[in-house]
Amino acid sequence: MIQSTTTKLARTRAARAAAALALALATAGAACSSGPAPVPTPPADATDPALAKRIDPVLDRAIAAQKLVGAVVLVARDGKVVYARAAGLADREAKQAVREDTQFRLASMTKPIVSIAALALVDHGKLSLEDPVTKYLPDFRPKLADGREPTITVRQLITHTSGLTYKFLEPADGPYHKAQVSDGIAEPGLSAAENLRRLASVPLVAEPGTAWGYSLSIDVLGEVVARAGGDTLPKVVEQLVTRPLGMTATVFTPTDRERVAWPYAAGEPPARMTEPYEATQMGATVKFSPARAFDPASYPSGGAGMTGTARDYLHFLEALRTGGAPILRPESAHSINENQLGTASGAALGPGNGFGFGFGVLLDPAAAKSPRGKGSFGWGGIYGTGFWVDPQAKLSVVIMTNVAGQGIESELEQAIYATGP
Repeated sequence: MIQSTTTKLARTRAARAAAALALALATAGAACSSGPAPVPTPPADATDPALAKRIDPVLDRAIAAQKLVGAVVLVARDGKVVYARAAGLADREAKQAVREDTQFRLASMTKPIVSIAALALVDHGKLSLEDPVTKYLPDFRPKLADGREPTITVRQLITHTSGLTYKFLEPADGPYHKAQVSDGIAEPGLSAAENLRRLASVPLVAEPGTAWGYSLSIDVLGEVVARAGGDTLPKVVEQLVTRPLGMTATVFTPTDRERVAWPYAAGEPPARMTEPYEATQMGATVKFSPARAFDPASYPSGGAGMTGTARDYLHFLEALRTGGAPILRPESAHSINENQLGTASGAALGPGNGFGFGFGVLLDPAAAKSPRGKGSFGWGGIYGTGFWVDPQAKLSVVIMTNVAGQGIESELEQAIYATGP
């Protein structure tokens, strides 16, 4: 689910570290009435021997040291896949190897997909970023600690400035715990209506629009997308994003359990997750439910509920990098890697970092001490996944692993941006 609230938040596993503590009716270009554009498919793989020479040891060492169980890494440069490798095990105990088409629990890598679905609805006039959330969810009216009921907008949800938070980011005796709010990765069988009721019963942690705070905002946004799109969230996301891009293996409820990598928790060696499973990561206790992904009765968490493959996710990123077709208008695609916080404080994201529509954005590489180019955007998931897009370098990177609270993004970043053989 997330990332730490330091510089690494938007830069290294933006979504996963904080979790360790802690979205488009398909049309081409700007013409909403035209037929669907061809699905952008990266050209056939072409290996980059020098890149492989740098990345392979990173994967090999992580698996040999039992830092990771299994992983898939894809790197595309200017639309061409220059590195693709599946390594290790999808299920260690069953000795089942990871394959490139292995599905992984995306956790917070669900957020960008749902956020892009929301922008697609905006493109088609079915949603406005300035709409109050109550236009779609009349009963969702959380209050501030002083009893005031502020207006929360769609924009504030998509930019995490709504004043909401996550249960795993508060003490064990905090209000989210007392209200039994779900973070979207456990509590199988819980309905969206009930979780929204619980969430609305808890005071907001900040005045909406004043500060960035990682939160259940995208779970709420998911229900807004469903209402505005006129169907369930999984069906709206399929219509707006995954079907136009040919992302057939990226879904809310996978049907082939054998294809989904088993989750593990960071350790020496990583511990196989049982049902349910609690892990202490960077001082916070995170509750997991490996079975939740297969339970159709569980509400589709817009912030954490999807599973998918690395190749599918690369299609998604490349569509955004190259202008948005066939899922977004070019101006909408351009907005995702611009800082959208306005006057809201983004200090929690760390020096040099901001937040766009669904993605952490690199504003100042020097301040963030990052080799990525200005305008790079990315995020990650608590189950062990991450990605980034560097438009300046025409680079897209997808990392899928099955170890929560552990990662190799920093090492991969160094290998990918290194020069020479």
